[in-house]
Amino acid sequence: MNRLKILFFLLIFFLSAFAYSLPNGFGKVQLGMSVDAVKEALKNDRQFGYRGDRDVSLSPSDGQTLIETDATYSSFSYLDRCWFQFADGKLYVITINLDSSKIDHYSVFSKLCEKYGNPNDINPKKSLWKDGNVMMSLEKPLTLKYVDQKVFDSRQESSSIEKTYGEKNRETFLEGL
Repeated sequence: MNRLKILFFLLIFFLSAFAYSLPNGFGKVQLGMSVDAVKEALKNDRQFGYRGDRDVSLSPSDGQTLIETDATYSSFSYLDRCWFQFADGKLYVITINLDSSKIDHYSVFSKLCEKYGNPNDINPKKSLWKDGNVMMSLEKPLTLKYVDQKVFDSRQESSSIEKTYGEKNRETFLEGL
């Protein structure tokens, strides 16, 4: 009988974990896709307003690619402007500004909570969901963001800069409390 109870609770635990796993992107655009695959997905989904290579820019200093789209001309799209940021040729940040004349923050927030549970962190500026692979945030006024957490964390670590004297002094003070 105890084994049956344990098995039941394990089953419920695993099912709830799958029920709240975060999406890996928006529509057919998924984190980890190559630049060309994202371009193709954007071409095939008119709600993004992708116009081709003129929406793509490359930062010469670090080789990052950014695709920016404008869906404001489309009467059927709930999207406004969107950005797709790449690192090492792979999509790692999707930023979608939603059209506030067609949808409101509360409706989006409520649906996200219904589908993915309560946010891991919430403050007046944003609500943040995390599952170890993806960070999804709903930011005010009405921006939805998907971030590959592992790529983001590794980029944060590699870009760490030596702390200033003031920062070190602050840490020393706090340690003394």
